[in-house]
This record gives sequence, structure tokens and C-alpha cells, in this order.
Amino acid sequence: MADQRRKLRSSTVVLGGMGVLAAALTSCGSDPDRRCVDRDSYEYEGYKIVADKNCKSGSTSTSGKSRGGSRTGTVDAAWYYDSDVSAGYADYGTFSRSEAVDREGFGCSGSGSGGG
Repeated sequence: MADQRRKLRSSTVVLGGMGVLAAALTSCGSDPDRRCVDRDSYEYEGYKIVADKNCKSGSTSTSGKSRGGSRTGTVDAAWYYDSDVSAGYADYGTFSRSEAVDREGFGCSGSGSGGG
């Protein structure tokens, strides 16, 4: 009976270890949470979140923004990762995708491509 209990514990440890390994590998392949923000818009609340289409074509887009009543015509847009979001602003994040992946805690630093 002691042998049966020992085998049961061993298989529980193996199955538990496989679950931890699977979670680690899955998190390395997943993208961190990201928002498209205007890098020139930082205020007390954070960076102003803009439409994702501004970040897809590159880091600078011409969607037209209004600042101080004058229309400049450009938005310096970039992906901002792992940020706190509130009322259309993102703060406490990073522009580096690989740094955002590292924050997940599973040591995936080699898998990032860099976000900005």
C-alpha cells in the first residue's frame, strides 16, 4: 500500500510540473497587452490613447491631432505595452515589447522583437 501511495505522489508531482512548464511556454509566445498612444501627448494621466491604425503603418502617422487649438496634422504613435488604462489614457507601461514580456516573470527576454 505504501508503494501505491508513493506512485500516486510521483505522478502528481510530474503532472503538476508539466502544467507549470506548459504555462511558462505559453506565456513566452503570447503578446503582452498593448495600446496605441501618441508619444507627444503625455500629461498627468499618461499618454493619450489613439486608434490602432496609427500604429500599424509605422511609428508616425498623419491622422491630424489638435493641440492648443492648432491642427498639426501628425501623431507620433507607438505601441505602449502593459500599461494601466483609465479614461482614454495609458500610464506606467513601456514602449519596449521585450521588456513587457520580461515583466510576465517567466524569463522570455529572448523572444521579444522590440516595440519602440
